[in-house]
Amino acid sequence: MENLIPLTVGFIGPGSIALIGVVALIIFGPKKLPELGRAAGQTLKEFKSATHGIMDDDKDKKDETKEK
Repeated sequence: MENLIPLTVGFIGPGSIALIGVVALIIFGPKKLPELGRAAGQTLKEFKSATHGIMDDDKDKKDETKEK
């Protein structure tokens, strides 16, 4: 199972990305697509900040245990 992840990433090229973009444009339409992109970007930004918060909390706990 571990070997599948690097192989699948290698198959995503410019042609695949263009095909995905065309299919998304057909399904959602040109007016809805920017809204979906914006919502996806905001979601990723919130997720990233939440993960950084968790990592910072873990780092603080490690620092506290080292001081004791």
